[in-house]
Amino acid sequence: MGVVRATWDEIQLLARLIRAEAESEGKLGMLMVGNVAVNRVRADCLDFKFIRTLRQVIFQSPGGFEAVQKGYFYQRARSGEIRLARKVIRGERYRPATFSLWFFKPFTGGCPPQWFDQWNAGRYKSHCFYHPTASTCPGVYRW
Repeated sequence: MGVVRATWDEIQLLARLIRAEAESEGKLGMLMVGNVAVNRVRADCLDFKFIRTLRQVIFQSPGGFEAVQKGYFYQRARSGEIRLARKVIRGERYRPATFSLWFFKPFTGGCPPQWFDQWNAGRYKSHCFYHPTASTCPGVYRW
């Protein structure tokens, strides 16, 4: 049982997404990208008010994932990424992406304390993770 519903096709899409967005960050980095995707389905706030499925999250435009929008979301899902996708769908969370709805890779320097009015939750390797406040987006904090 997962914290979000997922068809086999959506598991494959999430696995492709985490590979495209964070393969160079290793398993933990890919798990964190998966956390962000699952959090967006659960959030029901801000840019994700009407997002209800992983397919909608993955293909959201505007405001979606760079890998999908810029064309490097083309590689097939491998068994390792499928296992990682299933972990985050089951509700496993990894810091600093625990409650994050956004991440980005800064060109230089550290992570700004805020990004589009969202607070920095921390950094993992080259990605900065950002989460909303509980009052702005309580859905992401409930499981």
